[in-house]
Amino acid sequence: MKKFKACIVGATGMVGQRFAILLDGHEYFEVTAIAASPRSAGKTYVEALDGRWKLDCPMPEYIKDMKVISASDIDSIKAACDVVFCAVDMPKAEVRELEEAYAKAELCVVSNNSACRGLPDVPMLIPEINPQHTAVIETQRKRLGTKRGFIAVKPNCSIQSYVPLITPLLQYEPYEMVVTTYQAISGAGKTFAQWPEMIDNVIPYIGGEEEKSEKEPLKIWGEVKDGVVVPASSPVITTQCIRVPVSNGHLAAVFVKFRKNPTKEQILKAWDEYEGEPQKLKLPSAPGKFITYFEEDNRPQTKLDRDIYGGMGITAGRLREDTVYDWKFVGLSHNTLRGAAGGAVLSAEYLCRKGFFDLI
Repeated sequence: MKKFKACIVGATGMVGQRFAILLDGHEYFEVTAIAASPRSAGKTYVEALDGRWKLDCPMPEYIKDMKVISASDIDSIKAACDVVFCAVDMPKAEVRELEEAYAKAELCVVSNNSACRGLPDVPMLIPEINPQHTAVIETQRKRLGTKRGFIAVKPNCSIQSYVPLITPLLQYEPYEMVVTTYQAISGAGKTFAQWPEMIDNVIPYIGGEEEKSEKEPLKIWGEVKDGVVVPASSPVITTQCIRVPVSNGHLAAVFVKFRKNPTKEQILKAWDEYEGEPQKLKLPSAPGKFITYFEEDNRPQTKLDRDIYGGMGITAGRLREDTVYDWKFVGLSHNTLRGAAGGAVLSAEYLCRKGFFDLI
């Protein structure tokens, strides 16, 4: 198939670096431009990073000598590409303004940022769960006055360690959840070399994370009505989000009550059999199995299991009855792959296959 030309905006950050890796030789996309802050503009990618490559795998050769464009240079980005992968580090109001400017320039924007997640006509996608939310793109295009341009976003990284595990159980009507997430330092765009304070330490606060963790699942489980996403009203979710000394991987401890309490066998069967559109379409980034359950008492473990299916699979374990809630279990996802750049690339693959990127 014909490849779409892509620009990575925020290419110098940790998520931008993940995009650079994941888009190297991609079947659907070719990186033809990279963009970042004005201080990086005009430099090659290597010069702009200046030794700040944060990933364990090496920088791809294709991108090293590419010149960085200023993220605000809409005309240059439009001239170079069809699709924008956005992972900029800017205040939310500025991010929304920038992403809408890209869309109004008839670019298709797939964003890792949170600025547009709350907008009812912007789909917030986990493609295995809510691909039907792409129906609101038509409403968004009318609002923005575009024919092709639009914005799609991926959700917060931490909720992908438990929302995929609750989704197959919605038939049993979960109505109350308590979730604690134990989140890696890469979620803050950091390495241990940059953040030595995190070594041998736990920080029981991540700014803005608990609000996202409680609200975003309800939008994912919502319905499209009159051209917009109407969030679900339940389950009620309360969370605590804790930063732990782990490089990658967000782990969640989940407690849940159901109106139609399932058996353990029913839960495990629902997890085992669940698959979504990415699996059916065999999208390049789709994990062969969306949810993998471990029978061992000490699994999943962040270091051992975060990279399952290239970091795009969700793992679960320790499912057992609870004395206060009905059931409790542990979930795990890779935060910079499934939870960030990989999730955005998977969403872009789905949007591409469904014709949303087709050129005018």
